[in-house]
Amino acid sequence: MSSINIKGSGFSLAKGKELVGDDFYDFKIIGNVSIAVVCDGVGSAAEGAEAAKRVTNYLINNFKIRPKSWSIEKSISTFIKSINAILYQESQTNYERSELVTTLTLVVIEGNRLYGANVGDSRIYLFRDKTLTQLSFDHSMDEAGYENVLTQAIGIEKDVEPYYFENIIQKGDKILLCSDGLYNIMSDNRLERGISSGASSLVKKASRLMEDMLPDDTTAVVLDILKADEIEGLKQQKLFISQKLNRGENIDGYVLEKSLINNNRTWLCSKKTKQYVIKFAPLEVIDDTKKHDLFIKEAWNAKRLKYEIFPKAVIPKNRTQCYYIMQYFKGENLNDYLSTNCLSIDDTVQLAATLLKMAQYLLKYDLVHGDIKPHNIIILKDKQQNSSFKIIDFGNMTEIFSTDTKAGTPSFLSPDRFQNEAISESSEMFSIGVTLYLCLSGKYPYGEIEPFQNPVFKNAKKPSTYNKNIPDWLDSVILRSISTDKNARYNNYSEMDFEINNPHKVKPFFFKESTIIERSPALFYRWAFTIMFVINLFLVLYCCK
Repeated sequence: MSSINIKGSGFSLAKGKELVGDDFYDFKIIGNVSIAVVCDGVGSAAEGAEAAKRVTNYLINNFKIRPKSWSIEKSISTFIKSINAILYQESQTNYERSELVTTLTLVVIEGNRLYGANVGDSRIYLFRDKTLTQLSFDHSMDEAGYENVLTQAIGIEKDVEPYYFENIIQKGDKILLCSDGLYNIMSDNRLERGISSGASSLVKKASRLMEDMLPDDTTAVVLDILKADEIEGLKQQKLFISQKLNRGENIDGYVLEKSLINNNRTWLCSKKTKQYVIKFAPLEVIDDTKKHDLFIKEAWNAKRLKYEIFPKAVIPKNRTQCYYIMQYFKGENLNDYLSTNCLSIDDTVQLAATLLKMAQYLLKYDLVHGDIKPHNIIILKDKQQNSSFKIIDFGNMTEIFSTDTKAGTPSFLSPDRFQNEAISESSEMFSIGVTLYLCLSGKYPYGEIEPFQNPVFKNAKKPSTYNKNIPDWLDSVILRSISTDKNARYNNYSEMDFEINNPHKVKPFFFKESTIIERSPALFYRWAFTIMFVINLFLVLYCCK
């Protein structure tokens, strides 16, 4: 769940007339994970306040660098036990007894799932449908008169066993983390009535009830769930996966007309006289949760990326199968077009500008297309035969700088992608350059590369070798974008876009191994003439002796 879906507030007051209390709290958004912590430093311990602060900061900082392969549950358990051992050992070394002692409540939200843990008697509540429910467990004695005696706390023993729980959250939920200073004053009814006003209001109401002389440090953190995570909601839907699709079949009112791809999972369909493209989840999702989640993310990206270059897409609310619907472009697939034609110079320049606009738009979402090639481009012609281009296929879109993506088609991948380097603006521009090269020359700059092949990249020939109409400046733009030397390529989309739109400012591009005559024929012949002149002059003088 992203930061725009959660609003957090926190507030703390010290007891009595104290200026500083022993409680500490924090709330952070780290990537797609939200973390809230409340610690109540044990007042009877000399370093309770220090322990509360250190535990809070330790947990937040470790979640920032946690291994991606670790589950949230493993991370919570490992980090809590680690900081407990650190504080316990430090106390024994410095005081020969436990003095760095604090309670802990921790909440982590990822997607629509709430992960929580506590040690001690600070609490976590969930407020839903006007009802407050305690999710945490009080580690305190049950005997009358001993309710405030803790049976567990961070730093009090060598080992600790946190109470752990998980729940699904939804829009409108409110989560309260608080120290015992709050719930010992505020009844559940008062907490229910006051939680909507936020953490500050709750703590100040508790203070007023005690005539601004709180008997204990009092802290609250309130998390408001503003919106449910749409991707997680889509993942939870139990939808039928049809293993065989047939022409004429009616799927929720969409009638299948023609399969568009060999895998029989993308179809041209119609509904109420209008034509659409319907894309079904691949059969692999039946047994592969990861592939199911990737298809859900693909559908979600298709729906949210509203840009004229892309087809409009929707995910029908009442669908009975796992699919999404896209706008149908009545044009020709560029790959099919290139089987009998080459693009004109003007159309190629327009295509380059279109692909760069798309790439820059996706960058706002920290995304890359991942599979730029003629197969994923539709060429449209108006009545005057003017060309325009649309980009299709959301299936390989991935986060920029991703290192674990398999996105892309071998013949369009940069050498660094074959070395498992992160996908980037540079590698995307390489794919754009290969596409432009192919459109103008009908050839791949480095030959057609088969899957699982380990290609050897030699310097590509100028595209003008095959198409004499290509101007020098466009030769240079394409060669720079497809350079095998990543440092020689454009660093970002805006650089390539500038040169596409300003041909007169494009500097000639040469490979490192280029000879002087290739780089500057005029200079070469000037030097050659000078050297020959000197030699001839020497010979004349020598012969005259």
